[in-house]
Amino acid sequence: MNRVLRIAGGVAFAAAAVALVLVLPHWLSDAKAAEFARAGCFFIAIIGLNLVTGYTGQISLGHGALMAVGAYTTAILTADHGLRDLWTIPLAGLVAMAAGFALGLPARRLSGLYLALATFAFAVAMPALLKRFSGLTGGSQGINLFDEALSRSTGALGHVHLAGWTLATNDFLYYLTWGIGLVLSGAAWLLVRGRLGRAFRAVRDSEVAAASSGINISFYKTLAFAISGFYAGVGGSLFVLVSNWFVSPSTFTFDKSLLLVVGAVVGGLGSLAGMALGALFIQFVPTWAANLSSAPGAPSVFFGTAIVLVMILLPGGLGGFLLKLTEPLTRRLYTRSE
Repeated sequence: MNRVLRIAGGVAFAAAAVALVLVLPHWLSDAKAAEFARAGCFFIAIIGLNLVTGYTGQISLGHGALMAVGAYTTAILTADHGLRDLWTIPLAGLVAMAAGFALGLPARRLSGLYLALATFAFAVAMPALLKRFSGLTGGSQGINLFDEALSRSTGALGHVHLAGWTLATNDFLYYLTWGIGLVLSGAAWLLVRGRLGRAFRAVRDSEVAAASSGINISFYKTLAFAISGFYAGVGGSLFVLVSNWFVSPSTFTFDKSLLLVVGAVVGGLGSLAGMALGALFIQFVPTWAANLSSAPGAPSVFFGTAIVLVMILLPGGLGGFLLKLTEPLTRRLYTRSE
C-alpha cells in the first residue's frame, strides 16, 4: 500500500513538474528566467550528490569541484577544439564521471568524517589546480567563450530558433537546464528503484549486513561517486552557458560544494522530489537574505537562520514535507481505483 502510494505520488509530482516547467517562463522576466536556469544547474548536481549521500550514506564535500571539471571540459572543447557547446554537455558528464570515480576511491577504505575530509581536500585544491595549468584552463583569467567561440555558443548571438519556435536566450537556457534536469531525475528515479538502488540503500543502512549478503561494498561506493560525478559534470557544463559563457577558478571555490550539500539536506536526503526545492532554496534564499540587509555578514546570518529553521520545522526536508502534502490525495486516488 505505502509503496503504491509513493509511486503514485512520484508520478503525480512528475506530471505537475513537467507542466510547471513548460509554462513558468511565460510568467518570468528575462532576468528571473536566467536565475531559474542557474537553479536548474544546481538541481542536476544535487541529484548526483543525493545518490552518494542520501542513498549510499557517503559524505561528499567535493561536488563543486566535479562541477568545475564539467564546466572546464565544455569551455576547453568549445574554445580550443571547435565543438559546439551543446555537444560537449554529455562529454563533460563523462569526464566528470571519471573524476568522480577517482574521488570515490578513498571511499573504499574511508567513511564518515574521514571521507568528508578527503573530498573536502579535493574541493579546496581545485581552484589552485585550475590556476596551475594555465595553458589549458586560462589560469586566473579563466576562459571567456563569448569572445573566443562566439559562433559556437548557442544563444550568444541572440534568439534561439528551435523547431519553428523563437526563444529568448534566457528562456532557451531555462528550458535546456530544467529539461535535462527532468530527464536525469527520471533516470535517477528508475535507478534507485532497481537492483542498483537496493544495493546503494543496503550499503547506507549497514555495510556489515550488505557485505554478508554478498554485496561488493567497494564497487558500489565508487560506482555511486562515478554516477554522481556524471550529474555534477552535466550541471557544471550547463553552468558555463548560464553564466554568460564564462568560467574561472573563482567560479568554483569551496562554497559551491557547501551550497550543494545545503541544497541536498534542505531538499531532503533520499528524496528525489525535494532536490528541485533544494536547488531553488540555494539559488534564491541567499539573494533574498542579501536584500534584507546590507550590513557586513548579515546576509550570511539570515541564510544560516533560514537553514536552521527548515531543519527544525521540517526534519525530513522540503521533499518530506511535499510528500506529506500529497499523501492524502494519492491515498484517495488509490482507494477509488480499488
